[in-house]
Amino acid sequence: MAYDDTLIVNHIKQTHDTDLLSEREKHLVGLAVTMTRGCQVCTRNRVEKARDIGISDDELNALIAVTAAVNSGVTGATARVAFGMLDQEAPAECGDTCSPSPK
Repeated sequence: MAYDDTLIVNHIKQTHDTDLLSEREKHLVGLAVTMTRGCQVCTRNRVEKARDIGISDDELNALIAVTAAVNSGVTGATARVAFGMLDQEAPAECGDTCSPSPK
């Protein structure tokens, strides 16, 4: 049986039908996500669509800068938490009978 993406496609269409975000906002969010996910083909297509609805290259460059900054912040925060987790898991030294005496 071939893959059937009907449920996913319907979910995507339903989600995109919201009136709570403008088409411009939807394009900018979509572009930020495709860049973050690293899909160059999707990013190229979304840049083209963004230009088609009047989003300027200056605005796109600002979006790229903000997206890169947010991802950089997430990377730093993730590493900081991971190192903190390692520090908390470090075995405690008792300095008594548990540890070999220095020679």
